[in-house]
Amino acid sequence: MMSRKKKAVVLLSGGLDSATVMAMAVDEGFEIHAMSFSYGQRHSIELDCAAEQARTCAKEFKVVEIDLRAFGGSALTDEIEVPKHGSVEELPTDGIPVTYVPARNTIFLSYALAWAEVLGANTIFIGVNALDYSGYPDCRPEFITAYETMANLATVAGVQGQKLTLHTPLIDLTKAEIIKRGLDLGVDYAKTNSCYDPAPDGRACGHCDSCLLRLKGFADAGKKDPRKYVQ
Repeated sequence: MMSRKKKAVVLLSGGLDSATVMAMAVDEGFEIHAMSFSYGQRHSIELDCAAEQARTCAKEFKVVEIDLRAFGGSALTDEIEVPKHGSVEELPTDGIPVTYVPARNTIFLSYALAWAEVLGANTIFIGVNALDYSGYPDCRPEFITAYETMANLATVAGVQGQKLTLHTPLIDLTKAEIIKRGLDLGVDYAKTNSCYDPAPDGRACGHCDSCLLRLKGFADAGKKDPRKYVQ
């Protein structure tokens, strides 16, 4: 009798990191249940990318609708200008950038946790990274550890001894290392969006924090970014 694959919920934003994480989960033999969010973000391009990625890798793909514009407080969900810079060297090195969406990963993980419990999945994959990132507090290892502890106290599966694991395979990798790993696994990075403020035709701006970190990652990896940019 064939053994059934282990199920995993993968948080899929449509970006470079989460696409790589999903490919890694597939490589580890998981059955993929991918989850994205329409949360009032500035554009829907990332959701189109997520759908493209999920089509080839996921058994099931859900887009959950929530409206974080009700709270605002971020350049991604409010009338706040997305910061632009000329180079990576110009990126601020202190403070939390205005592109941070308050409590976003906490909210997303809570939805993923609920779905995982219904599916009987003991693993959630999330593409947080603590090296080449913008300083978001909910991308730190301390946050992941604390959330995993809470998750195992808050669910029936947890209290019955079926430990849930938050799998963060990118957390200690540089952007270049992430890109190399993804290319080895066949990730099509042309179908990913990292830009916070893309043009109406979908081209990336090339100057927001996320674009600059992405471009640096490809340069450090010795590869050309297949994403189309305004310039």
